[in-house]
Amino acid sequence: MDSPQAVAAFAALGQEHRLRIVRALVTAGPGGLAAGALAGEVGVSGTNLSFHVKELSRAGLIQSRRDGRSILYSAAYPALSGLIEFLMRDCCQGRPEVCAPAVVALASCCPPTGDIAHA
Repeated sequence: MDSPQAVAAFAALGQEHRLRIVRALVTAGPGGLAAGALAGEVGVSGTNLSFHVKELSRAGLIQSRRDGRSILYSAAYPALSGLIEFLMRDCCQGRPEVCAPAVVALASCCPPTGDIAHA
């Protein structure tokens, strides 16, 4: 991720409903949530949801797919990981204890596997 992409991502996340949408989708996992369920989870109308997911999609942070008559939204995990990596890229300056809390927090929910290490 480069600086212009990070700026676009942060601009999209700089609104309360959009941040809640991304967090709800991260919590939901790769299967995502149907539009109606997502709107209910976040507490917005369908029209408002459409507006917000359009901005998040444009920033590359979420994706959608059709399942019959439903639209399912899910987090774009590679983009979210790229944003975290962008922030932490130059972390520590030789002081690993500075980054340790972030590493521990991520490891507790996403323990590394052999597959990810070689991706």
